[in-house]
Amino acid sequence: MRYWNDHEMGGWGFGFMIISILLLLGLLIVVTIALTRYLGHLPRQGPPDTQAAPPPSPERLLAERFARGEIDTDEYRHRLDTLRSGSAGPVSG
Repeated sequence: MRYWNDHEMGGWGFGFMIISILLLLGLLIVVTIALTRYLGHLPRQGPPDTQAAPPPSPERLLAERFARGEIDTDEYRHRLDTLRSGSAGPVSG
């Protein structure tokens, strides 16, 4: 009895094995390309934008100081009038 020759692979078996290996390799290549393209289109996680929001206007800063209670109503109105009139006098504070 020869057990080692019982399951010989004929021509069709060898052909199917070659075809299945080629299909598997092709599938691996397609998945690799698709994954590379997908990862290439993801947004990058880098440092925050160097162009930050513009600094707030002087009137907005004055309104914030008034809202925090740093200046009273009279001083707020005086400084706001000064800013809107465009006079170049120094403002303390």
